[in-house]
Amino acid sequence: MSRLGLDSTALLSLCVDHPHRTGLLDAFLGAEVVSASALALTEAIAGIDRLTDSPIDRGDLEDEVRLLWDQLFVVPVDAECLEQAASILRDRPLRVSDAIHLSAALRIGGGMTWATHDPTQVPVAEALGLKLWTPEA
Repeated sequence: MSRLGLDSTALLSLCVDHPHRTGLLDAFLGAEVVSASALALTEAIAGIDRLTDSPIDRGDLEDEVRLLWDQLFVVPVDAECLEQAASILRDRPLRVSDAIHLSAALRIGGGMTWATHDPTQVPVAEALGLKLWTPEA
């Protein structure tokens, strides 16, 4: 079973026209399970304002993100997720939110491909045994 995990940058990226979207969209469409931590929606919605000043475009983009969200398996940010994130943070330099996203990906299990546009996550995701989808890959 192919599994794809999205952080907030990848989630938002699926809804914006850019050169790397096709590769990520192919991974999304080819995956049997696509997941994200519950935190990803909050971060993606907040990130919209950095992409456009147009209220109409912001509304349209938020609608796209929310429609995509409805297709994902959402991993709850619960005590188990937070404990694993804390464990990740003890050994690696990373933002708390990134550790939560990676913790959620690990809960889905083996065969996970992690999708991110954030280069700080790449070495940690690799060290945790996740396959990677990045714009550079």
